[in-house]
Order: sequence, then C-alpha cells, then structure tokens
Amino acid sequence: MTTPVCTRASDAATAAPRTFPHPPLPYSSYPSFASYVKARQPVLLRTARSLTANPSDAEDLLQTALTKTYVAWERIEDHRALDGYVRRALLNTRTSQWRKRKVDEYACDELPEPEPVPGGNDPAEQQALHDAMWRAIMRLPARQRAMVVLRYYEDLSEVQTAEVLGVSVGTVKSAVSRALGKLRDDAELSTAFG
Repeated sequence: MTTPVCTRASDAATAAPRTFPHPPLPYSSYPSFASYVKARQPVLLRTARSLTANPSDAEDLLQTALTKTYVAWERIEDHRALDGYVRRALLNTRTSQWRKRKVDEYACDELPEPEPVPGGNDPAEQQALHDAMWRAIMRLPARQRAMVVLRYYEDLSEVQTAEVLGVSVGTVKSAVSRALGKLRDDAELSTAFG
C-alpha cells in the first residue's frame, strides 16, 4: 500500500511517491491460517488467560479454539471477523469445560493439611459421612444435583450457577431449596448424621 505525499508542483513530475511502513492492522486479510496465528497469537493468548486461572490452561484453551478456527478456515469469508470467531470459540470452550469439570487442579507449594475436626471424630467415620452425603446427592435429579454441586462444592454464587447452567436465578434458588429438602429427608443421611 502506498501513501501519497504532497510535493511542490515543480517536483511533482520528477518525484516518486514516498511510502511509509504501516504496522499490520488487527483486522487485515490473512493469506493463511499460519500467518493469522503468527500475527494475533499474543493478543488471543491474553484473552485466554483472562478466562482461566492458570497459564497452562490458557495455552490449552487457545490451542483448542485455534483448532476449531483452522477447521472452519475455508468457511470464514470475512477475515476481519477472525478475532471475534476465535474469542467466541474461547468462550464457548471455556463454558463447556466449566460445565463438564469435576475438579480443577491448582499448583501449590505445600499440600494443605486437613482442618482439625472439633470433637476429634474418627477419620473413618468422617469418610463414611462423606460417602453417605455423596450417595444422597447422586440420588437427586440431575438438574438439582448439578445446582447443589455448583453452589456448595464449587462455591459459585446463585448468579454464577445460573449463568453456567443457562437458567434464571429464581430457577436456581427454587431447585436448590427443593434439593436441600430432599437431602434433609434422606433416610441414609438421617441415620448417618442422627
């Protein structure tokens, strides 16, 4: 691309137009997938890092989103929309991971010691209570079970739980209330905690 430069009228006939280098535009057309990744990877990696708590997870998330983009490369007609496409793939992938995840792993310097239990309960008894609680939770309907796990095991707020599951906050409140009622009435839990 050349940029015209104003010159004096006497020099106009002999002067060649000067060109100035321009930095690559973020929404320019990319001749190949590799050129797009090379140009935009740092920006997209920052977006991925904002969606995860771990730099390694961010790299994996970006890799997955770029794989989806590569598969769709020929169908994407407007290369100015590539960043939006990749960002949507990042968000959709992260949301899917949230919905499927069981436990996130976090690196730490020391292994945490379990909190001392008041009254000095036997660890075997604590494990039996834990197992009874999980069996009771597994007997809940799938939707209620998901909400209880997100609210009390993943420690999400009602709003966050609603966003993850794609339901209203009122639905979360009523379903969790019904689930807790079922857990209070569960015969095995009554025996275990009674």
